[in-house]
Amino acid sequence: MAEIAFPKDAMRVLKETSRTFYIPITFLQKELKYSVASAYLIFRAIDEIEDHADLDNVVKYEILQQVSELFERPFNNEEYFRILEPVKSIMPDVTIRLEEWLQACPMDVRPIVADAAREMAWGMAKWSKANWNIRTREDLDDYTYYVAGLVGVMLSDLWAHYADEKTDRDLAIGYGRGLQAVNILRNEEEDLGERGVSFVPDGWTRAELFEYAEENLAKADEYMKSLHKKSILLFCRLPLALAHKTLNAMKEGREKMTRAEVEQTVEEIQSE
Repeated sequence: MAEIAFPKDAMRVLKETSRTFYIPITFLQKELKYSVASAYLIFRAIDEIEDHADLDNVVKYEILQQVSELFERPFNNEEYFRILEPVKSIMPDVTIRLEEWLQACPMDVRPIVADAAREMAWGMAKWSKANWNIRTREDLDDYTYYVAGLVGVMLSDLWAHYADEKTDRDLAIGYGRGLQAVNILRNEEEDLGERGVSFVPDGWTRAELFEYAEENLAKADEYMKSLHKKSILLFCRLPLALAHKTLNAMKEGREKMTRAEVEQTVEEIQSE
């Protein structure tokens, strides 16, 4: 049922909500594409709760904690809507439709995806309650693990399941952390100005944040060496190439890559 019903609408919502990952997901083969697409929609649904500008941090904490607990057992949509009720009117479509994304995930890997979602919601709840008060490198490692590193671990579990690809967990976490560190650098002023939040450890300069990103992207480069299946390689190469090039653009004093540079990078990866 999940395959027949994998909704075209899910790919539409994915395209609207995840510009970085929509194209690489289309590189993947059928079951793997459905698994990763549904996982990203689930993560986006949770992320929209953590990110919402109009929600109090305590409310975010309570909702995310309860959502995390939902993933510990067969997902109950009535219970989910009860949890969301106080904020449902201001939640985006992707969050309201969380159960649809879970149902779209192939049954054999649904426990892998649900467990990652449980862990992510728990970690986001913790950091929402703490107002993302990143004081040390350990704090930054912890936060970037919950919002990105664990996604690298989940993807590695999917690669192992579908393609028998063996990867290193620490390098998989580094892959996710590297991408997130680039996002933190790119959005540093916006996060501080609009949300009053800084993900930069106490005493760190921007140069040290660049070093953190480069250190983790180096792990991501190492991670790539363990992959052999072409569609998975293509999937992993594109976000990583964009992260490296975005980092270089920021080093040159630019805010981000140009659209033309992004399009050229997509073409380069597809032609490899």
